[in-house]
Amino acid sequence: MKIAVLFGGTSEERDVSIASGAQVVQGLREGGHEVVAVDTARGVLSDAEESELLGAGMSKLPPGREQLDMLETGDPTALTRAPEIEGVDVLFLALHGGAGEGGTLQALLDLVGIPYTGSGHLASAMAMDKDITKRLARFAGIATPDWLMAPAKERDVAGKLGYPVIVKPSKQGSTVGLSLVKSPHDLEAALELAFRHDDEVMLERFVPGRELTVPVLGEETLPVGEIISKNEIFDYEAKYQPGMADEIFPAEIPDELAGEAQRLALATHRALKLEGFSRVDFRLDEEGRLWMLEVNTLPGMTAASLVPKSAQAAGMAFPDLCERICRIAIEEHRRRAGG
Repeated sequence: MKIAVLFGGTSEERDVSIASGAQVVQGLREGGHEVVAVDTARGVLSDAEESELLGAGMSKLPPGREQLDMLETGDPTALTRAPEIEGVDVLFLALHGGAGEGGTLQALLDLVGIPYTGSGHLASAMAMDKDITKRLARFAGIATPDWLMAPAKERDVAGKLGYPVIVKPSKQGSTVGLSLVKSPHDLEAALELAFRHDDEVMLERFVPGRELTVPVLGEETLPVGEIISKNEIFDYEAKYQPGMADEIFPAEIPDELAGEAQRLALATHRALKLEGFSRVDFRLDEEGRLWMLEVNTLPGMTAASLVPKSAQAAGMAFPDLCERICRIAIEEHRRRAGG
């Protein structure tokens, strides 16, 4: 196949996306496919540009807004007209956050009729919005921690959620702008931080317990994983810096519990009308109850990412995983087109 891998972009998850793109480009080439590397902020990359950009490591913190604003130039639709894109079988979206994951790019690609990996524009937009995700999960009978949207009075936070409480941007990933707030005195600073990254902020009841994650591939689930962070929460540093978290696949939990987590992950995937692949994150509380936290419609594909580790536990090599994601996307595109 001829495959264009789209990554980078101008969201605060740009570095994560570049790391994902590097792995996917390499994996698809190892699988024998013709690959075009595209940074959606800069366009199709030359061999030299690709080598320089994809060879860079990840920093402990996401890029700042000033740095990202400098990349937001040019015509974002130009990539669909680039001669290097002509004749591609599918676009592999290794994008995280912003327009690349939140439905905007997907809507453009639907208009031009190019197959792409992941979910369609409506599902992508719904899953990016944590408030909408939790509302749809509740409607589908899937347990999710209580939450409020800012602005919220402190007495409501204390009375309805209690402390500690998680404060996070409603439409960000990779825990960018997220805080664990243990005291009312720290609430205002956490809200200010979250509002720097989004115009909507969620306050969510903190559920102590074990962190589990379940990837969905097509209409099947992959092995359940457990994340044990060296930090108090599984934050940006713990996710992307080597040695900051232990990620165990398959999770050391009873088969019955693993099956329930997989059932709930697939139910969440379907409730949000997701396609292709996704990853659903849960908390397992001290009473053994699973709580759905959030959904990733374009999960990370870095060397440290959870979906590749889960696939490996299922006996699927990384190049095979990338190819399977592409073939699912082509099948979904044909189905939507009625062909």
